[in-house]
This record gives sequence, structure tokens and C-alpha cells, in this order.
Amino acid sequence: MTDLAAVISKAVTTVPECLAAGVVDVASGLLLDIKTVDSHPSAVIDLLAAATSDLFQGPNVTAIETMFKKSRGVDSVEHYFEEIFITSKNLLHVFLRGRRNADYVICFVCRKTVNLGMALTKARACAPEIEMAI
Repeated sequence: MTDLAAVISKAVTTVPECLAAGVVDVASGLLLDIKTVDSHPSAVIDLLAAATSDLFQGPNVTAIETMFKKSRGVDSVEHYFEEIFITSKNLLHVFLRGRRNADYVICFVCRKTVNLGMALTKARACAPEIEMAI
């Protein structure tokens, strides 16, 4: 079994202009592990994990998914939101839902100056190894 902390640390150095990476269990809203280049108060990190859970599985998101499935006649546990990108004043946040297990979301935070396509490509390339370590 690969060490999750080591794999996340490797991902931070692989994804261009990456400042932080982590894995959130969206079913519980808990942060499994994180690597940042700066220190942050634990309350902020905990809130970030809960917000990621809400972003992918909050009540409004699940209601939208249910409506889409119903209107299309789809009967599955599949989630529609697989990747979400958020830009803030100085940062790009990349959220990738796990392919092997949809209960996990891998998060990357990069400087906003990063090439979006390169950040996404590198983040996607890191995801399988991170998932294997969970």
C-alpha cells in the first residue's frame, strides 16, 4: 500500500504552480490528508473539507442530479458532477471526483497564473495514483 501523504506531496510537485492538494471523503465531509506549502489554521482546513462535501453532495446538488436522472429515465447511483473548477482572486481550485470510488474528491489549489489546461492534465494524471493510496 502506498502512503497517501507521500503521493499527495508528489502531486503538489507535479501539478504546475500547485500550492496545496488533498483528499476529501465527501460522504463524511472529512479531510483524509492534505499537503500545503503554507500553514493554515485547522478550523479553515476542516471547513474547506465540509464545503467540498457540500459542493459535490449537498442537498441542492443531489436534488439536481435526481431531477436530471428522472427526466432522462436513468436509474443509477452515478453522479453528474465529476470535475469542478473554481477561480478566486489569486487561485485556481480543481476538484476531481474519484473514478474508482465517487465518495472521494481530490483537490488541487494552484496559483491563478497557471495554464488551466496543463493544471487539469497534470491533476488528472496524478489522480489514479492518489486513488490507489486511499
